[in-house]
Amino acid sequence: MTTPPTPRVPDRQTSAPGQNRPTAPDAPLYASPIPVRPATFADALASEWTKIRSVRSTMWTLGVMVVLVLGVGVLVTLALNLTQARMMDTPVLSFGFFGVLLGSICVITLGVLTITSEYGTGLIRPTLTACPDRSRVLTAKAVVFFLLTFTVTTVTAAAVGAMQAAMLDGVSASWDEWLRATVGVGLYIATLGLLSLAVGALVRHSAGAITIMIGVVLLPLVLGIFMFTDSLLGLQRALFIYSIPSQLSVFYDVSVTSSGPTGWDPLWIMIGVTAAVMAVTYTTLNRRDV
Repeated sequence: MTTPPTPRVPDRQTSAPGQNRPTAPDAPLYASPIPVRPATFADALASEWTKIRSVRSTMWTLGVMVVLVLGVGVLVTLALNLTQARMMDTPVLSFGFFGVLLGSICVITLGVLTITSEYGTGLIRPTLTACPDRSRVLTAKAVVFFLLTFTVTTVTAAAVGAMQAAMLDGVSASWDEWLRATVGVGLYIATLGLLSLAVGALVRHSAGAITIMIGVVLLPLVLGIFMFTDSLLGLQRALFIYSIPSQLSVFYDVSVTSSGPTGWDPLWIMIGVTAAVMAVTYTTLNRRDV
C-alpha cells in the first residue's frame, strides 16, 4: 500500500505568481508627517491644564466655592444691615472669613481629585507612559492647580471685601489689611489645596484623602474643646492657635486667640508644612509602581 504524498503548503513569505511583493527587509520605513521633538515641561503644563478644565469636578468644586464665599458674604452683610448693627471697632473685611472657611473644603476636595481621579480611572498609566518623568507630572499638576485656585479665591475674596466695605459701617481697612484679606487668603487657600494634592498622591484614594484633609482642618478644634484637665491646657492652647480655622482668621484680624502667629505668619507655616509633605510625595512617587 502506497502512502499518498503530503501536499506542499506554500510559504507565506513567498510572493504570489505575477506579484513583486517586497520582502520585510526591503520594505520602506514609515515617516511621520508630524515633527517629532522631545517633550518639555510646557507640554506637561498644557496637558494638565486640558485635564483640569475639561473635567466636571473642577467646575462643580470651584463653582460651589464661589457660591459659598459670595453667598455667605452677602447674607452676613444683609443680616448686619437689617439689625442696624454698628461695628465701629470691627474691620469691615473681617466678615469674609466665614465664607472662605466653608469654601476651603471645596478647594481641599478639588486638590485631592486632581490626582486621585487619575488613579481611579486608570488614566495615570497613559499619563506616565507619555511622560515617564513622574516629578515633572506632579510639578505640572501642582503649578496648574495652584494658579487656578489662587486666582479664583483671590478674585472672589476681593469681591466680597469690596461689597462689605461699601455696605457696612466699620473701621476702614488699610492697604496691608486689604492685601492679606485678598492675596494672602488666596495664597493660603491655594497652598492648603496643594497639601491636599500631596496627600491624595500619597493615599491614591479619593474618599480616604478627603477624609484625612477634613480631619486636618477640623480635628484640632474638636479635640481642643474636650481637653478639660490642667495637664492638657498647653496642648489645648496649641491646637487652638495652630488649627487651620484659627490661622485663616489671622488674615482677617479676627483671631480667636490672644497670642500666636500674626500678620503673614500663617502663610509661612502652611508653606513649610506643604513643602515637607510634597517632598515626601516626590520621593514616594518615584519609588513605587503605578
